Amino acid sequence: MKHVLLIALLFANILFLKAQDPYKLDSLFAKSKLLNRHFVGFSLYGVGQDTVVYARNEDKAFTPASNTKVFTLYTALQNLGDSIPGLEYIERGDSLIFWGTGDPTFLHNRLDTRKVYDFLKFSTKKLYYVPTESAEDYYRNGWSIEDYDKYYQPEIATFPIYGNVVTFRAPEKNSLKASPPYFDKNLVISDRKYKSFWITRKMNENVFQLSSIYVPKNYVNEIPFHYSDSLFTKLLIDTLKRDVEMIAYEKTPDTRMIYSIDTKSLLREMMLPSDNFLAEQFTMLAAQSRFHAFNTDELRDSLASVYKTILTDTISLHDGSGLSSYNKITPRSMVELLKQLQSQIPNELDLHYLFPAGGLSGTLRSAYPLFNGEPYVWAKTGTLTSVYCQSGYITCKSGNKYIFSFLNNNFLGAASSVRREMVSIMNYIHENY
Repeated sequence: MKHVLLIALLFANILFLKAQDPYKLDSLFAKSKLLNRHFVGFSLYGVGQDTVVYARNEDKAFTPASNTKVFTLYTALQNLGDSIPGLEYIERGDSLIFWGTGDPTFLHNRLDTRKVYDFLKFSTKKLYYVPTESAEDYYRNGWSIEDYDKYYQPEIATFPIYGNVVTFRAPEKNSLKASPPYFDKNLVISDRKYKSFWITRKMNENVFQLSSIYVPKNYVNEIPFHYSDSLFTKLLIDTLKRDVEMIAYEKTPDTRMIYSIDTKSLLREMMLPSDNFLAEQFTMLAAQSRFHAFNTDELRDSLASVYKTILTDTISLHDGSGLSSYNKITPRSMVELLKQLQSQIPNELDLHYLFPAGGLSGTLRSAYPLFNGEPYVWAKTGTLTSVYCQSGYITCKSGNKYIFSFLNNNFLGAASSVRREMVSIMNYIHENY
């Protein structure tokens, strides 16, 4: 009987190893006409085996797009506590003096907890805002300047307000309204006639041009406004309906903090829809927490030293969102960082909470089917022109768990075609590994 069991186990193991044959996976890549037209990198690490079971260009540098946000996630977990600092303040006599922390949630249309707003609104003291200078410009190196008025590229600020965007809505035909309403007066109609309706903003002004007076019903759009400390103060006065004076004041050790939202909830809001604004503000929060200054260049320099100790390959990061075309990572470094996160968050449910779930949530909601009603891929996506990436975790039918990074650069055509091919290969892994 023992011999029968041993033979059965040996046979099962042979079948398992055969299914895991890396040559079969290699042939899938080799036979793919689509993937062979561009630069592809892939690394698959077996968690239980503690080894890379398949790799393809894993040591080559790729533009990661929003896979960069995994590094921002790691940065936030290393530098921030359980809650996001929302407002730093001090009381002097009848005065309330306050500073921004980089928190992106203040008056954000989805994320504001009203804790900071209510604190300012219902204070019986006179309000004084102290602007804090950022060490860098409101754009990061490698961003597309022509996208300055696109919803996915708001300006970075030390005290964001309304997510640093104007939301335009037309619940009824020709009934366009701005939120905050402060900007209603800044709308102008184009002199030229256009067939379609659109809104744009002048580059260095908060003047919003409409292509026509005829606004379609249910029109919704978010356009970044050009941020300044004086504009922030005006918007704050407008929403609080009380005076706020902007002053210079030296911060003292006895300042206090108001916290706005729990950190992991906000990280999930960054990761699932791939929110660039939240990602950049997380780097501001982390820099302020670590250096008591809004210096994200210094933060990245400091992290580069950390990455040298935990990553095999040298990487180069220039922002927190992945909008920069200058960012470069390797599939191997991506997998190694995901391993670090797995060690830092050993509870699998807590870890998966921070990633889009295939077939269920975020940017992977429509990418994968469910298996027995449950997701089996949890990964961060990344998309730019000619770039599509996925990096994360996969649980196979066998119960085996893997970490992967699948990076695609320099393709022509739609990213959707590349995504379908990637999903096909990941489904093969799910079925056979």
